Amino acid sequence: MESFSLILAIVVVTALAFDFTNGFHDTANAMATTISTGALKPKIAVTMSAALNLAGAFLSVEVANTISKGLVDETGIRPEVIFAALVGAILWNLLTWLVGLPSSSSHALMGGLVGATVASAGFDAVHGGVLVTKVLLPAVAAPVVAGLASFLATRLSYGVGGTGDTEATRKGYRAGQIASAGLVSLAHGTNDAQKTMGIITLALIAGGSLAPGSNPPTWVILSAGLAIALGTYIGGWRIIRTMGKGLTDLEPRQGFAAQTGAATAILASSHLGFSLSTTHVVSGSVMGAGLGRKGGVVRWSTATRMAVAWVLTLPAAALVGAGAESVTDLGDWGTAAVAVFLVAASAAIWKISRREVVDHTNVVEETGEPAGVVTTAIAAVTPPPAGQIADGLTVPAAGELASAGLTTAGLTATIPAPAAEPAPAAPPAATV
Repeated sequence: MESFSLILAIVVVTALAFDFTNGFHDTANAMATTISTGALKPKIAVTMSAALNLAGAFLSVEVANTISKGLVDETGIRPEVIFAALVGAILWNLLTWLVGLPSSSSHALMGGLVGATVASAGFDAVHGGVLVTKVLLPAVAAPVVAGLASFLATRLSYGVGGTGDTEATRKGYRAGQIASAGLVSLAHGTNDAQKTMGIITLALIAGGSLAPGSNPPTWVILSAGLAIALGTYIGGWRIIRTMGKGLTDLEPRQGFAAQTGAATAILASSHLGFSLSTTHVVSGSVMGAGLGRKGGVVRWSTATRMAVAWVLTLPAAALVGAGAESVTDLGDWGTAAVAVFLVAASAAIWKISRREVVDHTNVVEETGEPAGVVTTAIAAVTPPPAGQIADGLTVPAAGELASAGLTTAGLTATIPAPAAEPAPAAPPAATV
């Protein structure tokens, strides 16, 4: 195994901590729709996803090589720079988890790395062409392509199979959904665990423990796979709730279409070395599937908040990474100060999250969003339920009469005239 300095050991541990947050932050990508449609129980779903994430980590190293060899100039990077990048990525992951927004862990890592590198070595140390072609363009195209594919797949499903959902049909789609969710989990391990592999490999190169251009060692692959699997098993229940119920309502066939399309896109991008955001892909797929069913809706206020988080992820993580690098550049005490800040901020976010606990027992509760102007107006003119005609006055509905063996045929109602008020009594005659 490679020789380690203290700072290199800190970087490796921090990278695995990021990998852990990546696991529970992105559990929703694979299992949110499976849980929301009832295809799997929550704990069974995250256990299955964790095992497949671990297996997926061993399938490829192309994305890891994109990070360790292509995004920044590895010869001019110190381990402290990578530590600062991880600080930005971890804090962004935790903040978006706290508010239940499925932002991109991948872009948080990329943003932190770019910001810290620029702060340390300048803009020339960042390979702009790789950043655009393998990070930014896939970020824009992925949700659109995945959403369109899921939309068409959902339309095809309802067109071929009809709109009727028999119990046998629902069971069939749930079985298919479980299989597709497993594929997404495998793809997530293949794509996202590699990012941590790439970061650790870059740190080993920067610390002189590996030669430039080296592939991730086996122990790096194994440790990254275990960290993301453990995080997945913990379950990011807040984001699972948003993806499963807060964005749209899915039936089993829609969930199957969304997850199959997402898994295909993620696996293809991993093979090509694209550092794709699985969050973007799955979110686009869920929205496309939601719109693909006739009468289906997407809660656009939630989608808008997600989009804002996506846009902010890269620059926000870059700013934190650049700030952390500026402090670590002051020496060992600066690195220690950043480490203390990371631990303190993480503990504060966890403590705040305990005010409203979301776990496997309440993850499928409806989130609901405030009613809009149209919904409020419709509710204002909706006629009262049958049987209620005025305050304190009710008449039986037709169904109630039928259940009592009565019908409304030939029935008439006579409304009596109001009783006349009695005349006031005459005053008693005066006596003399």
